[in-house]
Formats: sequence, structure tokens, C-alpha cells
Amino acid sequence: MIRIGIVGCGRILNAHLHGYRKLREAGYDNFRITALCARNIEDAHMFRKRGEGPAPRAAVLPPESGDPLAAPHIYLSDFQPDTDVAVFSDYNEMIASGLVDAVNDFTTLRVHHQVGLAALDAGKHLLVEKPLAISVKAGSLMVERARANGLTLGLFENVRQMTQVRAAAWAVQQGLIGDVQMALFGGIGGPWSPDVITAETPWRHRKLEAGGGGAIDIGVHVMHWLRYVCGEVATVSATVRTLEPVRYLHGDPSTGVRVDANVDDTYFATVTTERGALAQLLFSWGGHGEATGIPGGPVFYGSKGCIKGGEIILDDGSHQDLETVFRAQADAATLDSFFPHGFEDPFAIQQLDWLNAIERGAQPETDGAEGLRDLAAAYAMIESSALGRTVTLAEVLSGVVDGYQQEINQHYGIFD
Repeated sequence: MIRIGIVGCGRILNAHLHGYRKLREAGYDNFRITALCARNIEDAHMFRKRGEGPAPRAAVLPPESGDPLAAPHIYLSDFQPDTDVAVFSDYNEMIASGLVDAVNDFTTLRVHHQVGLAALDAGKHLLVEKPLAISVKAGSLMVERARANGLTLGLFENVRQMTQVRAAAWAVQQGLIGDVQMALFGGIGGPWSPDVITAETPWRHRKLEAGGGGAIDIGVHVMHWLRYVCGEVATVSATVRTLEPVRYLHGDPSTGVRVDANVDDTYFATVTTERGALAQLLFSWGGHGEATGIPGGPVFYGSKGCIKGGEIILDDGSHQDLETVFRAQADAATLDSFFPHGFEDPFAIQQLDWLNAIERGAQPETDGAEGLRDLAAAYAMIESSALGRTVTLAEVLSGVVDGYQQEINQHYGIFD
């Protein structure tokens, strides 16, 4: 039995708990969540037992958005009524309590390395919400510590298990659009534009708490998607900007809730991969007036055709539904590895993969090393902009290029 302690009881916890509920309902009985930890202990009580604790938080996005932040509220008692759950306000006390064998870290980014290193030093396996850490150097320490201590370190990156992402990666690997040549990701505007405090979390706009803005929070998702479908990132040339230096709750100055933003809200980047593909990435939490997306995006072009709008479109003019082709032509072993036991919820799939890796004494598909490369590729956009030149992923991973991050590392005392 793997006893899990969760640190961080914010809105994203609902999506994670729904994933664990699906595992229990499918008969997985090798784990229990035995502890919850939050700085405000009432936030932990909010999730422990139905009928107790404060009322659930209001959603920041409508359910139809499909965003994990819009997942309905859930209680641990809904799917593990047989388990007493301890609550803590100090993660060190939770780790030392003897009640947990593994830790899920769903805290704000600034403490990922602190929670992670404390857990790994105590011999606890770890699953960390993306991004992996506040800086590349902090993430490297976590990966090295897990390896040295023989522990499982998973990075929770829900993009990986999305059906459209799995299908696109499979189609490219099978050569259905030929050799991948180009990719196009992004859009301008959306629910947090032009000057809304993102997800009602002011910390996302402060460098020493979030590292970067959209380039980190969204960038790690995009870089993971790009790396998975098109191959490892080689170089990044980018410009980032802070177009809206002041943001307000709901974008309304009359609320009196504002944040002075000192991280990017906009990035434009050109990326090359080791396979020779060229990618254009753009994103903005700014953008006045009306949002602009890439029709059918993200789009992947190969030497025989493209993947666009959920279709494989070839040079002969044929259109095929990507998911239909994927499910019809992928072999049973591939489909089972992608969607074990029929699970399609990325949260359930990643949790199962992490739990299975612990039992095998191995690493999950999206492990700490994957998360570190996502983080380095995302930071490469900011570092490239700061330097005014193209940077390589290797430079950022190694720390040869880290000028922007030095202030972060010095603030937290993160050294080699």
C-alpha cells in the first residue's frame, strides 16, 4: 500500500482527486491518500470530508472550458471513506509524521524545490505539478537527488496524455505526414486578457514566485507538446514582453485588487529541433479587443502533408480524422500503453503510471528529467530575449546561460 501525502490544496487539487477517484473505481487498491497539507489548514479541511470544512472555492473558469481548474469540487471521503486523513499546515511535519510513503506537490512554484528536496531527502517518492521548479538549477537538484536516493520522481504534465497529442505523436512517428518540417502553436488573448490576474493567483505575475509569466506557465506545456511530437528542442530564439505591467482581479480596477507584474505576459519564439523541424510559438495574456487563435492549431507540417484541426491532410487532397486513424491503425499494445485499462483522463493515467513506477522501482513516462527539459526549453525563451541572441537547450540545461534566473537562484539560495 502506497500512502500518499498531498502538499498544496488549491483549485487544481480537484482535478487530481478526480483522477485518483477513477483509479479507485476501477479497482486499484494499492494506494491511499493519508494526509493533506496546506499553509492555511482550513484549505486542507476543504477537501478532506464531505459535510466538514469551509465551502468549496468558486470556479475561475466555466465547466465547459474543459480546463482542469474548472473540475468540480470533490472530497477524499467520496472515494476512500475507509481512510482517516491527517491534516497539516507544515509539509516538513507531514513528511516526518510516518504517515506517508510518497508526496504529491501541488504547491505554488516557488516552493516546489523546497518541498521536493525535503521529500526526497526523507526517502519519499515524489510527483510534482508542472512546472518542475522555479529555476533550471532548482529542478536539476531535484532530479539529481531522486537519482542519488533511488526514488521515483514524476512530473505531472497533463498535455502528454491528451488523445490529440498522443495521436499526433504516433502519426508523426509512423511517417503518415512524412518527415516533420514545421509546427505552429499559439494564440493571443483569452480569459486572462488583457489585464486580468491569471486564475485569481497574483503570484503568477511575480518573478520570484513564478519564475516567468506565460513563457513558463504555458511555455512548459507547449515545449512538452513540441518535444513529444517533433523531437528534442535544439535552439530557441525569442522575444518576451510585459505588455500589461498592472493587472486587476477580473480585470476591474474597482475591485481594489491589483498586482504589479514583472514577468512576461507575451512571447514570440522560433524553435528548431534536433530532427531539423522549425516551429513558431506565440502566446499572450495581453491583447485588447478580441482574441486571435491559429485555425486548426497546433499545426504540424511534414514532407507529405499536415496535421491540422484534428485531421491528417495529405498532398493528394485526402482528409482523414486523426483520432479515427490512430485508433484503427495503432496496435493494441500501443493503445494499451497510452490508455491503460481504457483510461482517457490524463490525471488518472499519470497517477497510475507514477504508482506503477514506484512499485517497479523505476521512473514514469514523464519523469523529472522530462520536466527539466521542458523547463529549460521554456526558460530558453526568456534567456534568449534577455541576451538578444539564439540560445541552445544545452546551454540552458547546463547553466551556461542563466542570466535571467540568477536573481531567482540567489533569492532562494540555490547553488550547485
